[in-house]
Amino acid sequence: MPQQIDASTIINLRDLGGIALSGNSAVRPGLLLRSGQLDRLDPAADPAVAALGIHTVVDLRSETERTARPDALPAEARLIVADVMADGATAVTGGEQVPARLEDVLGSPAVAEQHLGGGKAEKLLGEAYRAFVTAESACRAYGTLLSALAEPDCGPLLFHCTAGKDRTGWAATVILLLLGADEATAEREYLAVNPAVKAAFGSVIDRFTAAGGDPEIADAILGVRPVYLATALEEMTRRYGDVERYVRDGLGVSAEAVERIRARYRA
Repeated sequence: MPQQIDASTIINLRDLGGIALSGNSAVRPGLLLRSGQLDRLDPAADPAVAALGIHTVVDLRSETERTARPDALPAEARLIVADVMADGATAVTGGEQVPARLEDVLGSPAVAEQHLGGGKAEKLLGEAYRAFVTAESACRAYGTLLSALAEPDCGPLLFHCTAGKDRTGWAATVILLLLGADEATAEREYLAVNPAVKAAFGSVIDRFTAAGGDPEIADAILGVRPVYLATALEEMTRRYGDVERYVRDGLGVSAEAVERIRARYRA
């Protein structure tokens, strides 16, 4: 089973190792890691992180996020920027957008109600997930991540966004499906981050609700829901048929690279 790693300076840090794959196989432990932002990382004060030996970090965040809270990298680790939203691939419905910075979304209960109330938040997040499949920058970013996983000197790789739930959640889903996990298994991993994310952003939620904000809006924005993932999976299937074609034709990852990924990360 995958494990939540008890790190004091990285939020929502998880090892995908142990997730069941087809053929009585599983993901190799210690090689595929996911998390939220690394701006507070201090390996010297966080032995759980230092023990991982992270060699490659793939940052899925926007330039605005990276500038505001730049990654603090583990010693000897290299950084690869793979900006999912580089071409504005946020959800856009009726002129509204979901900002990348979660704190900005819930800054004002009145504004949040106007733009995100009445079910709009869930609809917007669903459209954001659709954009993970359709947007050119998202395809480039996820292709960059998979290409890095295929490199011979990749080492243990950590991929992350801000909370480690949406952009990171779709990345984890694609990797797991490509390795041979079924959709139910990939969904369980996707949903498993909810407690860690809500704990990490508990103060944001508390301020928002204390000021009169609708808890449903906070939950829709700061949580992950099956409908979000289902939207991305449906779009992937509609456009490409399956994950193999999506990775090849949508993300531009060669069959040879896919075989190297499977050979390396399947136990």
